[in-house]
Amino acid sequence: MREFWSVTVYSLTTSSFFLNATRLTLGSLDKELRKNADGTVDISFGPKAPEGQESSWLYTQPGEKWFPWFRVYGPEKAILDKSWRLPDIERVN
Repeated sequence: MREFWSVTVYSLTTSSFFLNATRLTLGSLDKELRKNADGTVDISFGPKAPEGQESSWLYTQPGEKWFPWFRVYGPEKAILDKSWRLPDIERVN
């Protein structure tokens, strides 16, 4: 496979990983990653994984600001010419 992506979460305070994280990165090559019927992926970020979505979740420390870092390896033209954009992260309760 030529194209793949990954996302990592970092602490805004330290620009490093969260010490309590059980997994540091999610990526399209992860076999257990939960995909939607249309091939898209919903990724959850937070102190606890939503029930049933553990394989598509990254830990963030409670009360600590953080930022995601998305990487695309071997991108297709749509990424290079910016006709495809990564959707915004949405808060859900």
